[in-house]
Amino acid sequence: MKIRTSLALIAAAAALSACVDFGGSRAPPATRASVQPQGVEGNWSDANGLISTFQAGTFTTHTTDSNSVLASGTYSNVSPGLIEINMTSLVRKTQSKINCALISPYQLNCTSDAGKQFSLNRR
Repeated sequence: MKIRTSLALIAAAAALSACVDFGGSRAPPATRASVQPQGVEGNWSDANGLISTFQAGTFTTHTTDSNSVLASGTYSNVSPGLIEINMTSLVRKTQSKINCALISPYQLNCTSDAGKQFSLNRR
């Protein structure tokens, strides 16, 4: 009788263990997908550490130390990935047009109407 009871208990334990999930077959809990920024809205920095802000069609460039505005203007999307900036330099008292290509969600490559090239990186 003892052997028969032991075998029954072992069989029952084996059957129950087949029903227990130790986490291997479950899908991992849902995590927030990382959201990549779209367009140029937000803050960008150049190689000199100046910050350019694109917000609802307005453009400003300012210093990081005193937050002094160096330039301001407007921008528009000419085509997907191409942005045109009309800017007034408050330092030089000049106006210029800048064309920028959105190379990635984190990099803008720009060329001024004077031919100067520079890049902006998303902060």
